[in-house]
Amino acid sequence: MDGPLWIDRHAPDLEEIRQDDARERLFRAIDEPMNLVVQGPPGVGKTAATRALARESHAAPESDLIEINVADFFGRTKKEIRTDPRFEGFLAGKSRMAKRDMINHVLTESAAYAPMSGEYKTVLLDNAEAIREDFQQALRRVMEKHHRTTQFVIATRQPSKLIAPIQSRCFPIRLRAPTTDETMDVLETICDREDVEYDADGLEFVASAAGGDLREAILSAQATAVEGGEITMTTAYETLGDVGDDDTIREALAAARDGDLKDARKTLDDLLDEGGYDGPDLLRETLRVARSGSAYGGDELARLHKLAGEADLDLVDGSDDRIHLTHLLAAWAAGRTELRAGFHEPV
Repeated sequence: MDGPLWIDRHAPDLEEIRQDDARERLFRAIDEPMNLVVQGPPGVGKTAATRALARESHAAPESDLIEINVADFFGRTKKEIRTDPRFEGFLAGKSRMAKRDMINHVLTESAAYAPMSGEYKTVLLDNAEAIREDFQQALRRVMEKHHRTTQFVIATRQPSKLIAPIQSRCFPIRLRAPTTDETMDVLETICDREDVEYDADGLEFVASAAGGDLREAILSAQATAVEGGEITMTTAYETLGDVGDDDTIREALAAARDGDLKDARKTLDDLLDEGGYDGPDLLRETLRVARSGSAYGGDELARLHKLAGEADLDLVDGSDDRIHLTHLLAAWAAGRTELRAGFHEPV
């Protein structure tokens, strides 16, 4: 894809965030600096919102916003952490440190140094649902010690994974998945700025295919514009129509509706094990695929979405994505409107 990514070139300013409640709470955090938990599903703009807040809050946001993706720590070896250019200055001469102590040291040092401008700086911890409880306890102590000079923004799709002492110290900001119309509005604004030709059908196809993931929608729109020269139904379908695991997900839906839950579960297993999905991701993709086809009537789709709301809570709190997703398909295939009654796990 040629040129800068649209998600970077058209990163929103604070006033451009279209969710009123979230925007108002973020503006409040400028005048009353406070620790925040920015929560919502992947791709809805949690990181973008935090960056927009930093641009409004700091005279030197490039220096006073520190971004730490939790995966940069917990998914890497000690050597990878120690040699990362962002962290090696903090860890020089500390090769004997345990990994847990390395993480605590980097976080403490990041919080401790003085802001470049103004009275405080902002530390963003992204994908915070992956932080282990023992590290959260250490984080709580750092937050307490440096609360006068450091604002912590904890971005997560699963706020229930945060320990109560951290939740109680943070003001919640909720970002929901945008509607198709809201996503189309963002895409239209970007296309106008980029002088890209489009029509409503093309934007709707891109927005619907993204299933509430605004980041994916913007990247898909850029890919379509680069490949097809414009964004119409034809160019969008030719660029995006064969991408992903849509056919496999349709097979799982069809197997469930035909009563073959064993086959549906096997398909789900393959997607979870080999497709790189976790439970919430696969749930969103399943809803998107169900909406994008014509095989299911409005009542069936409405019932699937209602059941999916309950399943989403189970996926956040539970430990076995396969069981919860199979439970969803079984309840939907049985014509139920509630998830929790009458389910027995298939063998």
